[in-house]
Amino acid sequence: MTVTPYSSSQSKKEQVRDMFNSISGKYDLLNRTLSMGIDRIWRSRVVKELKKIQPKSLLDVATGTGDLILAAAPTVQGQLIGLDLSPGMLELGQKKVDKSRFNQRIQMQVGDAEHLPFEDDSFEIITCAFGVRNFENLQAGLKEFHRTLNPNGKAMILEFSRPSQGLLAALFLFYFRHILPRIGRLVSKDPAAYTYLPQSVAAFPDGEDFLNELRKAGFSNPHQHRMTLGVATLYIAEK
Repeated sequence: MTVTPYSSSQSKKEQVRDMFNSISGKYDLLNRTLSMGIDRIWRSRVVKELKKIQPKSLLDVATGTGDLILAAAPTVQGQLIGLDLSPGMLELGQKKVDKSRFNQRIQMQVGDAEHLPFEDDSFEIITCAFGVRNFENLQAGLKEFHRTLNPNGKAMILEFSRPSQGLLAALFLFYFRHILPRIGRLVSKDPAAYTYLPQSVAAFPDGEDFLNELRKAGFSNPHQHRMTLGVATLYIAEK
């Protein structure tokens, strides 16, 4: 099932790019508000895993406004590259990078996750936060992750997932499906962006299904860490 932000003749990739360009100015505000700040906790779990490795190189795919790559920078010894399909999101991310103490080591660039502009075995770590469900071709993107990772490199993929059962999970699902889209539409002025969010999460192959997608793309030892009642999951897999 392919879910797209808009009903148009454009490809999903083009629609996702246009959607994020449209909401880029409000993205950080909405991200903090709608997640009630929990998004910082989710990213901190990625950083915790990176601290164990202290990698020499890192590619952050779907880097957006740069929150994850900036959080990861203190753990990386060498070059970091942030790649995103949306120039609007990258423009804001670049401003954050320019103001940071890591501006000499972080490079932000426009690019397509399904056609990464890098040679084989280029990175020790590839991260991606809340981006893979937006891929037009999930397997193409995951195979590109695998191709560009060093031997024994790791992919760390943070993504929304469907929460476990229980009252709190039910309350979250109600908020996620009914309240969040209304607030998102009101603030962002984009009629589809925050309707697309819960729809794309519902259509995404999370949990064991996504672990199987990683195996299919060539990864070994894929495993998951579910967080906040299963609202978000960190997937880690090795080349």
